Amino acid sequence: MVNKAVAYRFILLFGFVSLFADMTYEGSRSITGPFMGTLGANAAIIGFVAGFGELVGYSLRMLSGYLVEKTGRYWTFTFLGYFLNLLAVPLLALAQRWETAALLIILERLGKGIRIPARDAMLSHAGHKIGVGWAFGLHEAMDRIGALV
Repeated sequence: MVNKAVAYRFILLFGFVSLFADMTYEGSRSITGPFMGTLGANAAIIGFVAGFGELVGYSLRMLSGYLVEKTGRYWTFTFLGYFLNLLAVPLLALAQRWETAALLIILERLGKGIRIPARDAMLSHAGHKIGVGWAFGLHEAMDRIGALV
């Protein structure tokens, strides 16, 4: 059985991971449109890629959540999602064609769609020790601070 101190540490750890992850990929998202434009993509392509990436990420959450629940492999899905982000965002700097950049942008959204259900389930489990609202509130606050930075 997990005690309150372990639950707090777990939630703070994921909060810091989310804070730094958001600093990375939210920062990259602010420049992906202009970056794709410098690679030759027009506004319609940039808008489509951004929208399609969001669609993929949100749609995948249903499948990912189902698979996480059926397999119980919370950490596997969480690490896979973060790995895809860790791979896709830095590789954007090396993209020399808008098509490559588009693929990497969609891959980053795919990673988020894979990891979110597993991460949230683990946060919920830890939150039962300290209060689910408090756990998600603390995590979300750290996540938003990362996005702001």
